Amino acid sequence: MTPLDSLTGRVVLITGAARRLGAGLARGFHSAGANIAIHYHRSESDAERLRDEFNTTRKDSAIATSANLLDLAELPRLVERALTAFGRLDVLINNASTFYPTPVGSIEPSQWDDLMGTNLKAPLFLSQAAAPALRRAQGLIINMIDIHGQRPLRDHPVYSTAKAGLAMLTRSLARELGPDIRVNGIAPGPILWPDSGINQHLQEEIISRTQLKRRGSPDDIVRTALFFATDAPYVTGQILAVDGGRSVSW
Repeated sequence: MTPLDSLTGRVVLITGAARRLGAGLARGFHSAGANIAIHYHRSESDAERLRDEFNTTRKDSAIATSANLLDLAELPRLVERALTAFGRLDVLINNASTFYPTPVGSIEPSQWDDLMGTNLKAPLFLSQAAAPALRRAQGLIINMIDIHGQRPLRDHPVYSTAKAGLAMLTRSLARELGPDIRVNGIAPGPILWPDSGINQHLQEEIISRTQLKRRGSPDDIVRTALFFATDAPYVTGQILAVDGGRSVSW
């Protein structure tokens, strides 16, 4: 991809794109001219509303496509649906994630399979399935990691380990897929609180540990992803922490 204004007519597949950060990424890339394949698992109505929003703005610029990312057989079909709709694939954003506590002493094998599957296994096998199309487009993979892939989050050893694996996968894929495909990661800090909620005291404590003393916004992540896609043609194998400086003062 060439830098600057390069997203018009390009195709972006985003996992977990129906809600929250994924929807923000979809809107950001669509506004920049890209066509969007909106992946969802259970959030069908949200995905279809987002698709309709995009297609109202620009005809035939979005599809919504369902897949259970834990079913590896569905991953090549997810890529094929994007190719069938748009004829190419330029950017894959591995955004979908599961997140919940797994305190030691209570960890179940099913939790391991779920957290590792969504946060690490699926990005690997979806990237592998997308690689031929991305190679033809001289494309890009962006993995949504987490600052807790570097510093563990208490009571979340499985999630933290999965994200640490995704960080290494990002670097490994950059080496394996270059020079045709760039692979980078984004490690958000306090951007969105979990759907399950988090108490006010803990929110304040987390924010106090950032250097900027404030919570970030999804737009901060969107701008970073757009930077990798449009303004960083010589950047690969890198993970950018977008965390208000929390990771330098843990």
